[in-house]
Amino acid sequence: MAKLALIYGMRLLPADEIEGVGEAEIKLKSGKTAHVTMHLIDGGEKEIRQQLEQSLDAFFEFYPEI
Repeated sequence: MAKLALIYGMRLLPADEIEGVGEAEIKLKSGKTAHVTMHLIDGGEKEIRQQLEQSLDAFFEFYPEI
């Protein structure tokens, strides 16, 4: 298996102040770019932690080869 890199970012903001969420761009050594879809989870700390853990589990289910 190849060595992998998980790219992520997190920031807590008041939910009612968010107007939109865009993509993040990743620059590859080959000169190409890749994009990361950003996700929004709102709620209290317990709900955010629970949903984040479920999302992480689901992410690895999408890529069973790793």
